[in-house]
Amino acid sequence: MECRDFLVSKEKFQLLPVVDFEILKTSPVPQNLAPYYESENYISHTDSSKGITNKVYQLVKNYMLDQKLNWIEALKSPGKLLDVGAGTGDFILSAKKRGWQVSGVEPNKSARELAIHKNLELKEGLSKFDGEKFDVICLWHVLEHIPDLEKEISRLKAMLKKNGILVIAVPNFKSYDAKYYREFWAAYDVPRHIWHFSQNGIKKLFSKFDFDLIDTRALIFDAYYVSLLSEKNKTGSSNLVNAFYRGWKSNRQAKYDSEYSSLVYFFQK
Repeated sequence: MECRDFLVSKEKFQLLPVVDFEILKTSPVPQNLAPYYESENYISHTDSSKGITNKVYQLVKNYMLDQKLNWIEALKSPGKLLDVGAGTGDFILSAKKRGWQVSGVEPNKSARELAIHKNLELKEGLSKFDGEKFDVICLWHVLEHIPDLEKEISRLKAMLKKNGILVIAVPNFKSYDAKYYREFWAAYDVPRHIWHFSQNGIKKLFSKFDFDLIDTRALIFDAYYVSLLSEKNKTGSSNLVNAFYRGWKSNRQAKYDSEYSSLVYFFQK
Protein backbone atom coordinates (compact mmCIF):
# COMPACT_ATOMS: atom_id res chain seq x y z
CA MET A 1 0.00 0.00 0.00
CA GLU A 2 1.15 3.56 -0.71
CA CYS A 3 0.48 6.25 1.90
CA ARG A 4 1.06 9.98 1.99
CA ASP A 5 2.52 12.15 4.76
CA PHE A 6 -0.54 14.33 5.32
CA LEU A 7 0.99 16.29 8.21
CA VAL A 8 4.21 17.84 6.89
CA SER A 9 5.82 16.90 3.59
CA LYS A 10 2.98 15.41 1.46
CA GLU A 11 5.55 12.83 0.28
CA LYS A 12 4.48 9.27 -0.52
CA PHE A 13 5.81 6.13 1.18
CA GLN A 14 5.28 2.40 0.78
CA LEU A 15 4.12 -0.03 3.49
CA LEU A 16 6.04 -3.27 3.05
CA PRO A 17 5.53 -6.57 4.92
CA VAL A 18 8.28 -7.75 7.26
CA VAL A 19 9.21 -11.38 6.55
CA ASP A 20 8.06 -13.85 9.24
CA PHE A 21 6.06 -11.18 11.12
CA GLU A 22 2.60 -9.70 10.70
CA ILE A 23 4.24 -6.28 10.74
CA LEU A 24 4.55 -3.60 8.06
CA LYS A 25 7.45 -1.20 7.62
CA THR A 26 7.48 2.27 6.06
CA SER A 27 9.77 2.55 3.04
CA PRO A 28 11.94 4.45 2.54
CA VAL A 29 12.73 5.62 6.08
CA PRO A 30 14.21 9.15 5.86
CA GLN A 31 17.76 9.41 7.25
CA ASN A 32 16.73 12.49 9.23
CA LEU A 33 13.24 12.17 10.68
CA ALA A 34 13.37 15.30 12.85
CA PRO A 35 11.92 17.67 10.19
CA TYR A 36 8.86 15.42 9.85
CA TYR A 37 7.92 16.19 13.47
CA GLU A 38 8.20 19.96 13.06
CA SER A 39 4.53 20.84 12.94
CA GLU A 40 2.23 22.75 15.28
CA ASN A 41 -0.31 20.03 14.51
CA TYR A 42 1.84 17.24 15.95
CA ILE A 43 -0.32 17.01 19.00
CA SER A 44 1.72 14.88 21.40
CA HIS A 45 4.34 17.64 21.47
CA THR A 46 1.89 20.36 22.44
CA ASP A 47 -0.72 21.19 25.07
CA SER A 48 -2.81 23.12 22.58
CA SER A 49 -6.61 23.03 22.80
CA LYS A 50 -7.20 25.05 19.62
CA GLY A 51 -9.62 23.49 17.15
CA ILE A 52 -12.01 20.58 17.50
CA THR A 53 -9.34 17.88 16.99
CA ASN A 54 -7.08 19.26 19.71
CA LYS A 55 -10.00 19.75 22.09
CA VAL A 56 -11.11 16.14 21.65
CA TYR A 57 -7.55 14.88 22.10
CA GLN A 58 -6.92 16.85 25.31
CA LEU A 59 -10.31 15.89 26.80
CA VAL A 60 -9.77 12.18 26.18
CA LYS A 61 -6.12 12.34 27.26
CA ASN A 62 -7.03 13.73 30.66
CA TYR A 63 -9.67 11.05 31.20
CA MET A 64 -7.32 8.26 30.13
CA LEU A 65 -4.44 9.22 32.45
CA ASP A 66 -6.16 7.64 35.46
CA GLN A 67 -7.39 4.68 33.43
CA LYS A 68 -3.87 3.83 32.27
CA LEU A 69 -2.56 3.99 35.83
CA ASN A 70 -5.43 1.81 37.05
CA TRP A 71 -4.43 -0.86 34.53
CA ILE A 72 -0.79 -0.71 35.62
CA GLU A 73 -1.58 -0.73 39.34
CA ALA A 74 -3.72 -3.83 38.88
CA LEU A 75 -0.44 -5.55 38.00
CA LYS A 76 2.19 -3.67 39.99
CA SER A 77 2.25 -1.54 43.14
CA PRO A 78 3.72 1.98 42.82
CA GLY A 79 7.50 1.97 42.48
CA LYS A 80 9.93 3.29 39.87
CA LEU A 81 8.29 4.18 36.55
CA LEU A 82 9.92 5.33 33.31
CA ASP A 83 7.84 6.85 30.52
CA VAL A 84 9.61 6.70 27.13
CA GLY A 85 8.28 9.32 24.73
CA ALA A 86 6.72 11.28 27.55
CA GLY A 87 5.52 14.19 25.42
CA THR A 88 4.80 17.15 27.68
CA GLY A 89 4.79 14.95 30.79
CA ASP A 90 1.12 14.63 31.73
CA PHE A 91 1.22 10.86 32.28
CA ILE A 92 4.19 10.89 34.63
CA LEU A 93 2.75 13.90 36.42
CA SER A 94 -0.38 11.85 37.16
CA ALA A 95 1.75 8.86 38.20
CA LYS A 96 3.79 11.06 40.54
CA LYS A 97 0.60 12.23 42.27
CA ARG A 98 -0.30 8.57 42.87
CA GLY A 99 2.97 7.77 44.60
CA TRP A 100 5.18 6.59 41.76
CA GLN A 101 8.85 7.60 41.54
CA VAL A 102 8.83 8.89 37.99
CA SER A 103 11.30 9.56 35.19
CA GLY A 104 10.70 10.45 31.57
CA VAL A 105 12.40 10.48 28.17
CA GLU A 106 11.36 12.89 25.42
CA PRO A 107 13.55 13.65 22.38
CA ASN A 108 11.55 16.72 21.30
CA LYS A 109 12.97 19.91 22.79
CA SER A 110 9.70 21.88 22.64
CA ALA A 111 7.83 19.15 24.53
CA ARG A 112 10.58 18.98 27.18
CA GLU A 113 10.34 22.74 27.66
CA LEU A 114 6.58 22.51 28.22
CA ALA A 115 7.21 19.79 30.82
CA ILE A 116 9.54 22.12 32.74
CA HIS A 117 6.53 24.35 33.49
CA LYS A 118 5.00 21.32 35.21
CA ASN A 119 8.14 20.93 37.36
CA LEU A 120 9.21 17.87 35.36
CA GLU A 121 12.71 17.35 33.99
CA LEU A 122 12.53 14.99 31.04
CA LYS A 123 15.74 13.51 29.63
CA GLU A 124 16.56 13.56 25.92
CA GLY A 125 17.49 9.87 25.68
CA LEU A 126 17.67 6.51 27.46
CA SER A 127 21.44 6.81 27.90
CA LYS A 128 20.77 9.21 30.78
CA PHE A 129 19.44 6.21 32.76
CA ASP A 130 22.29 3.76 32.20
CA GLY A 131 22.56 1.45 35.20
CA GLU A 132 19.09 2.25 36.57
CA LYS A 133 16.35 -0.36 36.97
CA PHE A 134 12.61 0.25 36.84
CA ASP A 135 9.49 -1.57 37.99
CA VAL A 136 7.49 -0.30 35.01
CA ILE A 137 8.53 1.12 31.65
CA CYS A 138 5.83 2.62 29.40
CA LEU A 139 5.82 3.37 25.69
CA TRP A 140 2.48 4.98 24.86
CA HIS A 141 2.38 5.10 21.04
CA VAL A 142 6.17 5.19 20.84
CA LEU A 143 7.32 1.78 19.60
CA GLU A 144 6.11 2.54 16.07
CA HIS A 145 8.58 5.47 15.91
CA ILE A 146 11.75 3.57 16.87
CA PRO A 147 14.15 2.82 13.97
CA ASP A 148 15.99 -0.17 15.50
CA LEU A 149 13.26 -2.21 17.20
CA GLU A 150 15.26 -5.18 18.39
CA LYS A 151 18.09 -3.10 19.82
CA GLU A 152 15.62 -0.92 21.71
CA ILE A 153 13.61 -3.83 23.10
CA SER A 154 16.81 -5.48 24.35
CA ARG A 155 17.80 -2.24 26.03
CA LEU A 156 14.41 -1.80 27.68
CA LYS A 157 14.44 -5.37 28.96
CA ALA A 158 17.83 -4.77 30.59
CA MET A 159 16.41 -1.69 32.32
CA LEU A 160 13.53 -3.63 33.92
CA LYS A 161 13.74 -5.19 37.35
CA LYS A 162 12.93 -8.88 37.71
CA ASN A 163 9.18 -9.34 37.10
CA GLY A 164 9.06 -5.74 35.86
CA ILE A 165 6.28 -4.66 33.46
CA LEU A 166 6.78 -3.26 29.97
CA VAL A 167 3.71 -1.39 28.69
CA ILE A 168 3.40 -1.05 24.91
CA ALA A 169 0.56 0.86 23.21
CA VAL A 170 0.39 0.80 19.41
CA PRO A 171 -2.15 1.16 16.60
CA ASN A 172 -3.55 -2.02 15.06
CA PHE A 173 -3.63 -2.10 11.26
CA LYS A 174 -6.09 -5.01 11.32
CA SER A 175 -8.83 -2.89 12.94
CA TYR A 176 -12.03 -2.00 11.10
CA ASP A 177 -11.12 1.71 10.85
CA ALA A 178 -7.72 0.84 9.34
CA LYS A 179 -9.38 -1.37 6.72
CA TYR A 180 -12.07 1.23 5.99
CA TYR A 181 -9.77 4.25 5.57
CA ARG A 182 -6.90 2.29 3.97
CA GLU A 183 -4.20 4.71 2.74
CA PHE A 184 -5.97 7.60 4.50
CA TRP A 185 -5.86 5.90 7.92
CA ALA A 186 -4.28 8.49 10.18
CA ALA A 187 -2.51 5.92 12.37
CA TYR A 188 -0.22 4.96 9.50
CA ASP A 189 1.22 8.48 9.93
CA VAL A 190 4.17 7.91 7.60
CA PRO A 191 7.10 8.43 7.88
CA ARG A 192 6.91 9.20 11.62
CA HIS A 193 5.47 5.73 12.14
CA ILE A 194 8.16 3.42 10.83
CA TRP A 195 6.47 0.21 12.01
CA HIS A 196 2.84 -0.89 11.82
CA PHE A 197 1.69 -3.73 14.07
CA SER A 198 -0.92 -6.45 14.28
CA GLN A 199 -1.62 -8.41 17.46
CA ASN A 200 0.18 -11.48 16.14
CA GLY A 201 3.08 -9.33 15.01
CA ILE A 202 3.54 -7.84 18.47
CA LYS A 203 3.35 -11.26 20.13
CA LYS A 204 5.91 -12.77 17.73
CA LEU A 205 8.26 -9.83 18.18
CA PHE A 206 8.28 -9.86 21.97
CA SER A 207 8.39 -13.63 22.24
CA LYS A 208 11.90 -13.39 20.74
CA PHE A 209 12.94 -11.60 23.92
CA ASP A 210 11.23 -14.04 26.30
CA PHE A 211 8.63 -11.56 27.50
CA ASP A 212 5.36 -12.96 28.87
CA LEU A 213 2.20 -11.23 27.66
CA ILE A 214 0.10 -10.96 30.83
CA ASP A 215 -2.67 -8.56 29.77
CA THR A 216 -4.09 -6.68 26.78
CA ARG A 217 -6.37 -3.64 26.92
CA ALA A 218 -8.24 -1.64 24.29
CA LEU A 219 -7.89 2.11 23.81
CA ILE A 220 -11.47 2.53 22.65
CA PHE A 221 -11.31 6.32 22.22
CA ASP A 222 -8.54 5.96 19.65
CA ALA A 223 -11.02 4.65 17.09
CA TYR A 224 -12.95 7.93 17.24
CA TYR A 225 -9.91 10.18 17.28
CA VAL A 226 -8.13 8.32 14.47
CA SER A 227 -11.32 8.31 12.41
CA LEU A 228 -11.62 12.07 12.91
CA LEU A 229 -8.11 12.58 11.54
CA SER A 230 -8.65 10.03 8.79
CA GLU A 231 -11.76 11.85 7.59
CA LYS A 232 -9.67 14.98 7.18
CA ASN A 233 -7.02 13.05 5.27
CA LYS A 234 -9.64 11.53 2.99
CA THR A 235 -12.06 14.42 2.43
CA GLY A 236 -10.19 17.55 3.52
CA SER A 237 -12.60 18.24 6.38
CA SER A 238 -13.36 16.81 9.81
CA ASN A 239 -16.67 15.07 9.19
CA LEU A 240 -17.76 14.57 12.80
CA VAL A 241 -20.81 12.47 12.01
CA ASN A 242 -19.02 9.97 9.79
CA ALA A 243 -15.93 9.92 12.02
CA PHE A 244 -18.06 9.11 15.06
CA TYR A 245 -19.94 6.42 13.15
CA ARG A 246 -16.74 4.77 11.89
CA GLY A 247 -15.20 4.89 15.36
CA TRP A 248 -18.33 3.37 16.87
CA LYS A 249 -18.47 0.68 14.18
CA SER A 250 -14.78 -0.15 14.71
CA ASN A 251 -15.29 -0.66 18.44
CA ARG A 252 -18.48 -2.63 17.85
CA GLN A 253 -16.70 -4.96 15.42
CA ALA A 254 -13.80 -5.34 17.87
CA LYS A 255 -16.15 -6.74 20.51
CA TYR A 256 -16.32 -9.83 18.30
CA ASP A 257 -12.80 -10.06 16.84
CA SER A 258 -10.76 -8.05 19.42
CA GLU A 259 -9.21 -5.98 16.61
CA TYR A 260 -9.44 -2.56 18.27
CA SER A 261 -7.96 0.53 16.64
CA SER A 262 -5.24 0.69 19.30
CA LEU A 263 -4.22 -1.85 21.91
CA VAL A 264 -2.10 -1.80 25.06
CA TYR A 265 0.08 -4.84 25.73
CA PHE A 266 1.46 -5.58 29.19
CA PHE A 267 4.59 -7.72 29.09
CA GLN A 268 6.39 -9.12 32.12
CA LYS A 269 10.12 -9.76 32.23
